[in-house]
Amino acid sequence: MTGSISAVVFDLGGVLIDWDPRYLYRQLFDDDAAMERFLAEICSPEWNGLQDAGRSWAQGVETLARQHPAKRELIAAFHRRWDEMLGGQIQETVDLLSELRESGIGIYALSNWSAETFPIARARYPFLGWFDGIVISGEVGICKPDPRAFRHLIERYRLEPATTLFVDDSEANVRAAGELGMIALQFRGAAELREELSALGALAAGAGA
Repeated sequence: MTGSISAVVFDLGGVLIDWDPRYLYRQLFDDDAAMERFLAEICSPEWNGLQDAGRSWAQGVETLARQHPAKRELIAAFHRRWDEMLGGQIQETVDLLSELRESGIGIYALSNWSAETFPIARARYPFLGWFDGIVISGEVGICKPDPRAFRHLIERYRLEPATTLFVDDSEANVRAAGELGMIALQFRGAAELREELSALGALAAGAGA
């Protein structure tokens, strides 16, 4: 263990994995403005979040398609072609994860993700096998920033909040982790995260640079 940090908890999407529904829907729309309206008003983050919280994709697609019957095929594609929304791993952050793993610090993940689609990511990104533990919102039925999601992680893996660092690109999630006594950092890029990890003693200064 290095410094005062005993464990680092990572968000996945936007931190370690590049996920964006536009990778798929740019293939299905000729008009970017229409695509953005569809992703904001129909297959919205709020709708997708219900699948992250445990609702089945079959129910989510059918409920929305009944409300927007003319868009049924576009809605169904969100699930049927979900794998096309995955980009590559965010290599610079994966490199940091590897360094933390080699240092002996515990590494964990806490992610808002559907239980039905997470196996696709597991198969695609080998680094997901490095974690000492992963909590997926769709498997436990609780999404960040609900404090219960963080408590579940802490209790399941017997983490000490005061020496556990949480990294997420969402300000709301970072705030919730901080309120529970975790050291919480908002992810703004791997270079800045490396500096912050070094300052906290979780990485040797200049390591990997």
